[in-house]
Amino acid sequence: MNAQLRAISELDRVIHEPGRLMIVALLAGVKECDFLFLLRETEMNKGNLSSHLARLEEAGYVEIEKTYRGKVPQTLLRLKPAGRTTFDNYRKGLMAAF
Repeated sequence: MNAQLRAISELDRVIHEPGRLMIVALLAGVKECDFLFLLRETEMNKGNLSSHLARLEEAGYVEIEKTYRGKVPQTLLRLKPAGRTTFDNYRKGLMAAF
């Protein structure tokens, strides 16, 4: 197998999926954000975004905190250190492939 194919095959499959990659890339640029911000920026529907976030949380890449702002429920999202490291490695691997 040539070096490009090897680099591509070694990419993290959890964040390689386009929707999850978009979420991780957005979270990498901020300290934290709320669900509505991601909903607006990704243009996904609520169910799809929730599903991707659950998968990222399960992998240990994203922290999801349910809280309230006054009486209004709010979901805060943060990229965990493992998620940041994985995203950095993903970008390096992608650059190595091309």
